[in-house]
Amino acid sequence: MADRFVNLFEPDTLLPAQYFAAFAREGGLVRERRLMLAVLQDAVECYQKYALARDPRGRALFEDARDWIESSEREWPFSYENICEILGLNPEYIRRGLSRWHQEAAPVRRNTARIVSVAERRLALEVVDHEEELKQAS
Repeated sequence: MADRFVNLFEPDTLLPAQYFAAFAREGGLVRERRLMLAVLQDAVECYQKYALARDPRGRALFEDARDWIESSEREWPFSYENICEILGLNPEYIRRGLSRWHQEAAPVRRNTARIVSVAERRLALEVVDHEEELKQAS
């Protein structure tokens, strides 16, 4: 009975070929790569969705995504640079594309905001005029 427990605490011997065979199999790192792709996708979506946000939460989400994408740090396994390398993507190409998108999106959003603002002002003036007409009629 004591022999069974002794074997329990002995290390298993694993040859290098056995260890690396797990990665050579189809799908060895598929899950990890999918997770990395999901992290990258979330960062790009936050960058684009909150790029022109005015509320504190939206600004914070944009700044977190921007800072992560602009970072050149490689110490963390899920750093932007490491994820791009593992996925076979050019990190600078993505950075340039997002920067260009941000520069082009800013004027469009500003113009859209002005149009909405003018429309809202007109609607507010119409409501005030209608209320004054109702007061005069009564």
